[in-house]
Amino acid sequence: MDYLAILRRELAAFGDCLGGDLSAPVEHCGDWTLHDLASHLGNGNTWVVTAIRERRNDYPVTPAPRDSIREWYESTCQELLTALESDPATEAWTFFPPHTAGFWRRRRSLETVVHRWDAEHALGRPGPIDPALAADGIAEVLEVMVPRLVDRGRAEPRKHAVRLVATDTGQSWVLGPDEPVAQLSGASEDLLLGLWGRRELTGQHFTWEGDTYVAQEVLTGPLVP
Repeated sequence: MDYLAILRRELAAFGDCLGGDLSAPVEHCGDWTLHDLASHLGNGNTWVVTAIRERRNDYPVTPAPRDSIREWYESTCQELLTALESDPATEAWTFFPPHTAGFWRRRRSLETVVHRWDAEHALGRPGPIDPALAADGIAEVLEVMVPRLVDRGRAEPRKHAVRLVATDTGQSWVLGPDEPVAQLSGASEDLLLGLWGRRELTGQHFTWEGDTYVAQEVLTGPLVP
């Protein structure tokens, strides 16, 4: 997967939203407005630049300017893309293996696509998420986010397993030990948004089979930071 090309596309699409109402509330991000979300994404870009170039994670967050926010945001995007043009095997600070710049290519692509969706949703025009990218994001939640939360004591290890099936790509994943007690099916975009708290997993976008009561306990968060 060409993460740099994906990242350029998704960063630009988010930037296009900054010509809209910056006071628009972002439904799934607490009390944030679109301005707050742009500040978060831009600071995250610069944080990753520090993680790659200086191999540390203590970049100080600075609020985005109230005026010229799009120019500020685009400057952070350029810094990030330049840093990520290095060899993917370049050593970097990361919060989970592998400790390389390549980790950040994937992570920032997936972070940006979810927040691009958030921004467009806040403006009433959410665009689609590429199915292959959404499927990769599902895998990242199960491979990276859930184990990290367990390691940090913020989530309990699952006692049962649930199979997730993407009806558009045909891929499937299992969260939890042993044989799955149930299966949750839906389009890859909907599954990704559900895991990140943007869709109700019991809603109309999904089909359940098996012991749904136990399965919903397995999928009760936190699944992501």
